[in-house]
Amino acid sequence: MERTLVLVKPDGVQRGLVGEVVSRFERTGLKLTALKLIQISASLAERHYAEHKGKPFYDGLVSYITSSPSVAMILEGPEAVAIVRKAIGSTRPAEAQPGTVRGDLGIDVNRNLVHASANLEDAAREAPLFFDESEFVVYERAVDPWIVG
Repeated sequence: MERTLVLVKPDGVQRGLVGEVVSRFERTGLKLTALKLIQISASLAERHYAEHKGKPFYDGLVSYITSSPSVAMILEGPEAVAIVRKAIGSTRPAEAQPGTVRGDLGIDVNRNLVHASANLEDAAREAPLFFDESEFVVYERAVDPWIVG
């Protein structure tokens, strides 16, 4: 079973789109196992974006992700990384397919609503930055939404 990190970035929180974004992921069939509103510190942002340090856009990434609250979540399921990447669409909203989060809701490459782990290695590195293992909730997802237990 794969786990992947998704962040609803400050533009998504500020625009009131958290529920819409979470709902889209829930409809994929992936299971939400951790979720929280977080004000990302500069230290956390620097660790999260460490691979981009030294690139011209690095300071802007850190500045933006720390500018306002974000929502962090972990989604779990078979092929979770690939399913989430497909659901969010291209980094550039103008190039993202209709029906994707960024294609439908994104504004521009710098305000593209979400971050999602690019691959399993990134997911394994990123998830512990935002969640302790104790924050994951283990449960079986009901096949029939009217049946709980």
